[in-house]
Amino acid sequence: MFRNLARLITAPPELGPAGPATQVFRVHPFQLSRWLDEAWAAARTVPEFGVRTVNALPFLGSDQIVDVLELPAPSADGIAPPFPSGINAADVGTFNGQIFSGTVPLVWDHLSYAYLLECTGVVEVMAEVVRRFAVGETLNTLSPDGARWVRSTEELFFREPPLFAISGVVSEVRPDIRVTRRNNYWRMFGMEPPHPVPARYRKIGHVDQGWRADTGEGVNAGFREKWTELLRQVWLGFENARNGIGANATDREYIGFLCQSLRDMMTMRRRGGQLAREEFVHVTTLSWFHLTLETDTPIVVDLKAEATNPADRLARIADRVGMSAAPRSYELFELADLMSALLRAIELGLFDRGEDAETLFLELTGNEGVRRDMNRIIDLWQSATGDRVKDRPAQPARVPGLPATRLPAPAVAASSNGKRS
Repeated sequence: MFRNLARLITAPPELGPAGPATQVFRVHPFQLSRWLDEAWAAARTVPEFGVRTVNALPFLGSDQIVDVLELPAPSADGIAPPFPSGINAADVGTFNGQIFSGTVPLVWDHLSYAYLLECTGVVEVMAEVVRRFAVGETLNTLSPDGARWVRSTEELFFREPPLFAISGVVSEVRPDIRVTRRNNYWRMFGMEPPHPVPARYRKIGHVDQGWRADTGEGVNAGFREKWTELLRQVWLGFENARNGIGANATDREYIGFLCQSLRDMMTMRRRGGQLAREEFVHVTTLSWFHLTLETDTPIVVDLKAEATNPADRLARIADRVGMSAAPRSYELFELADLMSALLRAIELGLFDRGEDAETLFLELTGNEGVRRDMNRIIDLWQSATGDRVKDRPAQPARVPGLPATRLPAPAVAASSNGKRS
């Protein structure tokens, strides 16, 4: 969501490639918090997958769930909901008094986007950055824009959200936002991030993954198996796409069946609008950190972590705070947008039929982007996870998990000159 906001804000040319992100981080956190409620109501457009643009609501388990949880609409006499975000796209330093909507659709990514980025360790690395600036002087002095980023990050993501905000998925009944995210990933995908919740942030009752007992039978335990098989079958289609002589093992109907199976799994978890709000909150959170690392933003520069891609910036920042990002962070960052769009398309049933499933691997008029993205997804998933989707094993072996992130020690000693010892 915040990456979309960056596209809608005008940035002075002198700020360079990091200008749009810098402008977002200059918006007051109160305005950003209010904007999330406005974005909830506007974020209804399915992401593009290749060249196929789908102008339809993403399936959320209930046609009314967005309307049910948003603020009332303005009345006939012009009374609007209180406290508009007032974000001024042309000048973020002024309050324009109008609800900021823009003209570009606000894309609501799939929960897989948040899961893949969380597997890089970005949340815990950036949490450690904020913590160190808050409690000591073991890092560089902040620039004004860096200070704005630290303040907004702590306000928006590392404290309980304002009352009645759409982002309020923390309460007495689910006090740990980290565990809430893991719970939601586990229910939707039967997977969780490979690194544990850092010891300093664990809440009572959430040790040793006891939260899994709360999910009951509502877990898509077979998601990864079905997903990996889908990638394997599509790759088989790529291999045989030009095969005009001899046997062709590609089965388009089987690929369509796998898409149906994945769709059924995900829609089962969404009945009655379940996970819709949580998905929005988690995707929003991870998009903030993604935006932070997409370019050499002020906080990246303050930490002397300039690089050419998000994964390298994350690795350099992690090293500054005594941590390490996941070894395959580059693949995970690249995969997040692509897998999000594909799973949204699968949930809408775009590939349920055999003739539609063929667009994933055959050279057809107008589907060049779909084939390119599908091929890239296969490459990135195999590299990131170790799932040998391009192999033809007689019996599929149990695949390893995603590589883990190394977390910092509970306490970091500092020498008298302010550097980590």
